[in-house]
Amino acid sequence: MLHIYNSLTKKKDPFTPITPGKVRMYVCGMTVYDFCHLGHARVMVVFDMAARYLRARGNDVTYIRNITDIDDKIIRRAQENGEDIGVLTARFIQAMNEDAAALGVLPPDAEPRATVHMPQIRDMIGKLVERGFAYQAKNRDVYYHVRKFPSYGALSGKTLDELKIGARVEVGEDKEDPLDFVLWKAAKPGEPQWDSPWGVGRPGWHIECSAMSTACLGNHFDIHGGGMDLKFPHHENEIAQSEAATGAKFVNTWMHVGFVRLDQEKMSKSLGNFFTVREVLKKYDPEVVRYFILGSHYRSPLDYSDENLQGAKAALTRLYLALKDLPAAEATDAGYEQRFHAAMDDDFNTPGALAVLFELARDINKLREEDNPAAAAPLGAALRRLGGILGLLTREPQGFLRAGAADGLTDEQIEALIARRTEARRNKNWAESDRIRDELKGQGIILEDAAGQSTWRRQ
Repeated sequence: MLHIYNSLTKKKDPFTPITPGKVRMYVCGMTVYDFCHLGHARVMVVFDMAARYLRARGNDVTYIRNITDIDDKIIRRAQENGEDIGVLTARFIQAMNEDAAALGVLPPDAEPRATVHMPQIRDMIGKLVERGFAYQAKNRDVYYHVRKFPSYGALSGKTLDELKIGARVEVGEDKEDPLDFVLWKAAKPGEPQWDSPWGVGRPGWHIECSAMSTACLGNHFDIHGGGMDLKFPHHENEIAQSEAATGAKFVNTWMHVGFVRLDQEKMSKSLGNFFTVREVLKKYDPEVVRYFILGSHYRSPLDYSDENLQGAKAALTRLYLALKDLPAAEATDAGYEQRFHAAMDDDFNTPGALAVLFELARDINKLREEDNPAAAAPLGAALRRLGGILGLLTREPQGFLRAGAADGLTDEQIEALIARRTEARRNKNWAESDRIRDELKGQGIILEDAAGQSTWRRQ
């Protein structure tokens, strides 16, 4: 049975869908004012993996990943660029989708946008005001009254007294309590605005996700996820808003993905120590980046370095080499699938699942050494099938093994050098044959001679 670490209960809980066989999952997606960095990529890949696995286990999964297309950062960036907000967000939504597709991330079932959910946002704020959980201040902003929600802090483990010590009121705010947070912001000159019962303005960030998630999945659903940095205050505020507005439990299981770190520091735009997905993909194959992300448990920190990415490339190469030139066959089990699922059922333990893939690769290679490719082929089919659940090993081995940087030798140049080497070998010109092999090796091309033929792959 699948167990998931629940950030709300602080332990691994058995996962039982509210409706048997149906899983409803919502993940906080991108705020689209810039390109995705590797931290965003990790969240996208992790929840794509979770959705794939839940489906592989026979569940009907509805996966929602929202888009924040109106907030302070977007407004500020559009003003800096002298650009229309709609043009800015459309450009970065397209870029986000391109990056996700490159990393093998399947499209979610829906991608709700804040700007098209204003009726639901206004309706939820209205319910909060009506039920005494929200108020309009003198500055015309609408705030959530945190102390009216008794269980505030349950997700993050913070008490109201602890929060009060660190709370402050910004210039222009008119809260009754420093802990309160904004639901609706009164219009400011030059900012997008919508009509509401409290005057023209725009929503606060937190209320957007509460309104979108309940609109798409209902008042009570199975899984809510996002980056570790969203646990407080964003997800804490979502619980308070949603449960106060609906009177129902909001979410059963909360999942949070660990930070990507550079030199032991969280990778983030605010710190300026980040790499965009596009920058990383200029150096590394997208499947290598996906493997690198899944090679660590989703809750642990992920340390970005060239050394770690090169390690991911070497590991993925080993798996593809095990699959190379195997004939088609029906997959065999022999306990591999059971061990794979045992790892994944333990809070999506992808490192444990990958270890099973390497067991398969090792056993395939043993059969190769015994010159028994027919016996290896069913294991190869099992390796492909289990790898596919993680979104890995979906390409033809040759396609992966020959993929490389654009600044290296082209396939045509490599084939021409191999043809010259073959001619040299035919003429018993071993010195020239060795020279060409060394030249190719210097360019990162590995030759493999078998049955009178030479095949190649990139190092």
